[in-house]
Amino acid sequence: MNIKRNVLLNPGPATTTDTVKLAQVVPDICPREKEFAGLMKNLRSDLLKVVHAPEDKYTSVLFCGSGTINIDVCINSLLPEGKRILVVNNGAYNSRAVEVCEMYRLPHINLKSSIYEPPCLATIEETLKANPDVAVVYCCHHETGTGVLNPIREIGALAHKYGAIFVSDTTSTLGMIPLDVVEDNVDFCMASAQKGLMAMSGLSFIIGRKDIIEASKNYPTRSYYCNLYLQYEYFEKTGEMHFTPPVQTIYATIQALKEYFEEGEAAKFARHRAVYDAIHEGLSELGFETIIAREVESGLVVSVKYPDSPNWDFEKVHDYCYERGFTIYPGKISTTNTFRLCSLGKIFPEDIKNFFVVLKEALEFYDIKL
Repeated sequence: MNIKRNVLLNPGPATTTDTVKLAQVVPDICPREKEFAGLMKNLRSDLLKVVHAPEDKYTSVLFCGSGTINIDVCINSLLPEGKRILVVNNGAYNSRAVEVCEMYRLPHINLKSSIYEPPCLATIEETLKANPDVAVVYCCHHETGTGVLNPIREIGALAHKYGAIFVSDTTSTLGMIPLDVVEDNVDFCMASAQKGLMAMSGLSFIIGRKDIIEASKNYPTRSYYCNLYLQYEYFEKTGEMHFTPPVQTIYATIQALKEYFEEGEAAKFARHRAVYDAIHEGLSELGFETIIAREVESGLVVSVKYPDSPNWDFEKVHDYCYERGFTIYPGKISTTNTFRLCSLGKIFPEDIKNFFVVLKEALEFYDIKL
């Protein structure tokens, strides 16, 4: 098949390989067949390997949905009666966790800090000292709205010091930035297939400690579809998802994981970093300003300030690039107009050089002076 290749510089879904796309073209199968349950069993095991999770202590639980379903599941499922959640909040995706707490009316602390830098560890410790009823500490590994990388190893250590569990949203880092859940003090992490694994949308998963999931059986039940223990228990008893899984996406994810292991963790991260460096180089050459200091950036997302030119129009520039096979994405900083360029997916520095040729043409076409 001749499939047009687009270079997606948005923060997911990511640019995929043709082999991942074509992995979805398979004979129809009922997802209740033993053959399909076997595929999911191996998939769940391989996901643990991505984050170096020991199989005797950790498990992976699959859900059908976008990455936000993981936030919902972890927050509503892992809070014991009479306890609180501490959300370490320095951006849009930690704010989403706060919104989930509010929707379920769960006791929580919204520990807000600057979106331009990592949170202060001393403030987190002071908050935990002052609030011994905190049972869950939650923080994104990478604030995708800005590109800031948060110190999850240190935050997880503080959570454990004060008797809480640590949940990290690793949606935009898992499979890109090396992660070891034991060394990084992560009790639960999460992602979606279309992000770092470079598969297709529709499959999300949570990797977490079995003992905590089993203990959560006795916690208040706040959701039916999005209950972590119920989904885990069904997998353990039957090998199947409780409800209909995204069949074709699972085939694509199995292929994507095969390609992940073939490329290798270190080589894959180095490739993403080389793409990120190429993005900064191209922006600098054209005269764009970035928002986040490079020393706190993840190496996956660059937030770019809108130029001051009166002719600047993001939609027009986006459309010009899109028509030529490159996708750019709006920013998520409420106080500053930005767009984002991301180094996710199966892309290479040469793709970025080609992109900046097109972006330069767009600036000239619309007479945008930087």
